[in-house]
Amino acid sequence: MALMRAREAVMREFRPRLATHELTEQQWRVLRALNTQEAPLTTRELSEMTFLLSPSLSRITANLANRGLLNRDANPSDQRSSLLSLSHDGKVLLSAMAANSESGYRAIEESFGQDRLELLYNLLDDLAATRIAKDT
Repeated sequence: MALMRAREAVMREFRPRLATHELTEQQWRVLRALNTQEAPLTTRELSEMTFLLSPSLSRITANLANRGLLNRDANPSDQRSSLLSLSHDGKVLLSAMAANSESGYRAIEESFGQDRLELLYNLLDDLAATRIAKDT
């Protein structure tokens, strides 16, 4: 619950910015993931990067493609999957949102403190790298 409360506290800073551009949190996650890549990603790669399940990702990418924010091309090595990349309009949108997002990150840093935020990032990275035992 503490992790969910923290996530909600952070997202309260960003949801209004996303709503201005009619984006959901998951759509923003997809656009940002594609922006970090030089080459197109398969749907499977994008799913792994964004932690979105395939059916959800399929709906999200269809919406973003219909809006002209991403390119969806046939994957020559696997006809069942697509290659996804940011379109020109997607890059323009991300560029326009960058400064606005930075102000959100600054607001969080100012209210929480740079040292504490850096420690939190490190601890979250450690937690993500930890293999948590599953009941089988």
